[in-house]
Amino acid sequence: MNIQSIFTVIIVGYLLGCVQPAYIIGRLIKKIDIRKYGSNNAGASNATIVLGWKYGIFVGLIDIAKAIAAVLIVKHSYINSSDLHFLMYLTGAFVILGHNYPFYMRFKGGKGTASSIGMLFALDIRIALISVLIILTVTAITDYIALGTIVMMVGFCICTLLFNYGTNPLAVSVFIGSLSLYNHLPNLKRILKRQEIGLRSTMKK
Repeated sequence: MNIQSIFTVIIVGYLLGCVQPAYIIGRLIKKIDIRKYGSNNAGASNATIVLGWKYGIFVGLIDIAKAIAAVLIVKHSYINSSDLHFLMYLTGAFVILGHNYPFYMRFKGGKGTASSIGMLFALDIRIALISVLIILTVTAITDYIALGTIVMMVGFCICTLLFNYGTNPLAVSVFIGSLSLYNHLPNLKRILKRQEIGLRSTMKK
C-alpha cells in the first residue's frame, strides 16, 4: 500500500470537504452563522430548516457534488492501482471529515449526509440507488432525515460487504457509519423528546 497515495487522497478529500455552502450562504446572504440556529450545524438539512427548502436543496447539491468530484479525481488518478477501491472509500471518508470538521470554522461544520450520498454515487451506482431508496423511504415514513440517514449508513456497510469490496473498504464504511451515528445522537435525543423538527414542517418554509 502506497503511503504517498494515501496521504494525497486524504488531502484532496479533506480540502474539498471543507467547502461549506451552508455557512457561506448564511454569512453572505442572511448575515448569520447558521450553526447558531436550528440544529446548530452547517449542513443541508439545517440549511433547509433555517434558510428554507430552496437554499437547502442548493446546499445539498453542492455538498453532494464536492464528494463526487473528490472521489472521481482519485478514481481517475489511481485507475491502475490495486488499492483503488480503498483509496476511493478513504477519499469519501475525508470529504465527510472535512465537511464535519472544517479547519477554518473551528472544526464545527455539518453532519455529512449529503456528502455521503455524493460519495456513494461516485463509488458504486448500485449502492447509491439502494441508499437513496432507503433514506427516502425511512424519512417519508418517520418524517425525520436523521433516522433515514442512520438506516442508510447501515445499508451502505451491508452493501460494501455484500458487493465484496474487501476488508479495508468495509472498515472505512463502518467508520463512516459510526461517525454518522455519533453526529446524529443529538437528533435522536430530540426525536425521543418530540422536539426534533420534521421534514414536512421544514418544507413549508
